[in-house]
Amino acid sequence: MHKNTYTYSTISIKDLVLLIKQFILNIRERSFSPNTIRAYRFDLKEFIKFIKSEFSDARIDIHNRLIIRAYLSSINKKYHRTAVVRKIYVLHSFFKFLAQRGTIKNNPFRYIPTPKIENNLPTFLTEKEMKRLLELRKDTFRLGMRDQSILELLYSCGLRVTELVSANVGDIDIFGGMIRVMGKGNRERLIPIGDIALNSIYNYLNLRKKLLVNPKEKALFLNYRGNRISSRYVRKILNRWINKTAIKKHVSPHVIRHSFATHLLNAGCDLRSVQEMLGHKNLATTQVYTHVNIERLRDVYEKAHLRT
Repeated sequence: MHKNTYTYSTISIKDLVLLIKQFILNIRERSFSPNTIRAYRFDLKEFIKFIKSEFSDARIDIHNRLIIRAYLSSINKKYHRTAVVRKIYVLHSFFKFLAQRGTIKNNPFRYIPTPKIENNLPTFLTEKEMKRLLELRKDTFRLGMRDQSILELLYSCGLRVTELVSANVGDIDIFGGMIRVMGKGNRERLIPIGDIALNSIYNYLNLRKKLLVNPKEKALFLNYRGNRISSRYVRKILNRWINKTAIKKHVSPHVIRHSFATHLLNAGCDLRSVQEMLGHKNLATTQVYTHVNIERLRDVYEKAHLRT
């Protein structure tokens, strides 16, 4: 059991602030992604802020039921159900961490029911919409060749935007037609790159030489200053070209990832292969795309069948 200076009866708000730092360090050591760590830290700080404003002299161990009831009421009024579920999960994980260390006797969130959330199907572009975006002429823009390569690679490999911006030149095997990706939890995977995307990247590498300022820069995709592009910058690039099409959907890099998975399954690719390419740890995460496929089949059936 981990030894610490806290006992169940002496945990104050000040103590919790320190314990949150220890918890964040713990999940960082477990290779949680930077975005996840940022979200956990935000939610836990928000919880502490709530306690300070509503229960200034409270101790979480003594008054936890009252505090939790009030906090849940507060976030249910302020946030969408999906955000509420995430915040409950974060607090459950934090107090589970404290219970496992022996800092508290029981996890007060253990029996808190989480609200059911609608199983919304992911937004994706149709094959025609995807083709319209990728075939849009971009050579009139100074960095259009780079933008084209970014969009082609996102769609060809189903990358997360963080994986795209983290990619280095050395991760691309031009001759083998593969990219090495470091995904969530520092899990490495190899993904095949389609010929069109590969050709686009090959042409972009000549432009990259002109953008390069620091010869030691390893990043595959550079901004006009010669630095590694950011996730926000990729979203701006995507928005620029989406606005030039007639596509009315809200399209993010993750929508391109959804489109990649959906189109592969529609074409008959097996679920396990899609799971491996997406870098999903659990098959259940990938199975949401089978629901998209079923919805498409139902739509086709209703339009085509004589007795519907």
